[in-house]
Amino acid sequence: MVTPISGTSLAKEAFGKVIEAITSGEFEPGQKLSEAELARQLGISRGPLREALGQLEGRLVSRTPRLGVRVVDFGREELEQLFRVREALEGMAARLAAEHIRNGDLDELRELLSRHAQQPALAAGHVYVQKSQDEDFHFVIARAAHCAQIERLLLNEVYYQLRLHRLKSSTQPGRAQAALLEHHEILDALESRDPDRAENAMRKHIRNARYNALAAVKG
Repeated sequence: MVTPISGTSLAKEAFGKVIEAITSGEFEPGQKLSEAELARQLGISRGPLREALGQLEGRLVSRTPRLGVRVVDFGREELEQLFRVREALEGMAARLAAEHIRNGDLDELRELLSRHAQQPALAAGHVYVQKSQDEDFHFVIARAAHCAQIERLLLNEVYYQLRLHRLKSSTQPGRAQAALLEHHEILDALESRDPDRAENAMRKHIRNARYNALAAVKG
């Protein structure tokens, strides 16, 4: 459920709230968003909400004249391309992270996976949710790579769309728990400071996510 905003930067908070709602599965790909209803749920006027939605155009929403705003909905070919780009970028991020990662980052990743494992939905094999950047295993690795270009491309260009489809992927039978095991394999490779192993583990993980995301696409 979308919760009201309380704070000073309304557009910024609306931006985060809408991202969380879409990438957590509250709104389906292709679903029309009612600006009036969203503004009411967030407890703000439509001005800040429109500013937030404008920042999300081309990322998570699309706007059509006279038809309004909808959650982006990729076809199979677009989705496959998105995951292939992600595999290349995140594979390189994992390679670089294995070379540059700090002990504090490794501790953070270990703690993240411990918290993820305690999610009731994941333990039951239903879904694997990483609600925010602070809770995102992949975000920490992208940051630990210490490569501004990779971080920009991953976290500003394709990150939001990937969160949306990663959630869908994790709902496939057996995928949630398999994804957690793959995260542990990646962490083990990073802890061993082995760039080849880290890149291979990440690429395998993204490929498996792609297969499952495509399987979840209707038609």
